[in-house]
Amino acid sequence: MELRHLQHFVAVAEDRHFTRAAERLMVSQSGLSASVRALERELQAPLFVRTTRRVTLTEAGRALLVEAERILSQVRAAREAVAAVQGVLRGTLSLGTEQCIAGVDVARLLAAFRRRHPDVEIRLRQAGSGALAEEVAAGRLDLAFAVRTQEDSDQLRSLPLTSEPMTVLCHPSHPLADGGPVSPEDLGGEAFVDFHPDWGPRRTTDMAFAEAGVQRTVTLEVSDVHSLLELVHEGLGVAVVPRHFGQKREASTLVSLPVKSDALYETVAALPPHEATSPAARALMGLLAAETEDGIRED
Repeated sequence: MELRHLQHFVAVAEDRHFTRAAERLMVSQSGLSASVRALERELQAPLFVRTTRRVTLTEAGRALLVEAERILSQVRAAREAVAAVQGVLRGTLSLGTEQCIAGVDVARLLAAFRRRHPDVEIRLRQAGSGALAEEVAAGRLDLAFAVRTQEDSDQLRSLPLTSEPMTVLCHPSHPLADGGPVSPEDLGGEAFVDFHPDWGPRRTTDMAFAEAGVQRTVTLEVSDVHSLLELVHEGLGVAVVPRHFGQKREASTLVSLPVKSDALYETVAALPPHEATSPAARALMGLLAAETEDGIRED
């Protein structure tokens, strides 16, 4: 089994199209098709269902994709490790993060990383914490800054960043605005503005209400912090969010109330096992450690 066959297979699986994959890889479509057919012959199983419009993975193809991505990630890490030993950090840093994650200033950290390692291409993806953890475990991301969603395993480990309590944001005219700390029971009948279920703040809030045995209704579901704050500002609902959201400029007109709950918003750096962690990911985590202790220093 040749690495190029796996690379070609993964490209077709990602694009769901032979022509687009061939263009991206800068190879001929006939050559790409021949490469995939050779892999299917070797494995004695069809990997794609082909139609005139698209291709889809077979069950065998889905099983191979997980392993192929992991193998290619390990090969890339091995090449980058050799380059790092030779004193040059090259290759790609593929980073995932939730929006407005606590415990790390992602933009500042990446800027410092680029100053030190200009030969490394940075790729950034925003998504929910569950999806990001899966991408790291599968080798599609080098690391991710997210909320803890699962226990450590042989494919994934997590390093704590920070934790903070949750807070309720509401309009100043809301009946709760003149009170003190509120419990999930106090919020049982409210309309909520919240993120999609895979996002860390939503996961933390759902857990707090589930532990309290209180049902809640999310009437307005958003995918960014600014939209959430705007909707609360217009009095369309209340939001339970990590405490640092209430310190944003857009939240200055809102009332922030502590939540009486043991649920904490805990953020981590999600990484593959030590032996599979890329040199670029190690360098980025080294910068983050330096920032935490002394602030990011210029070289």
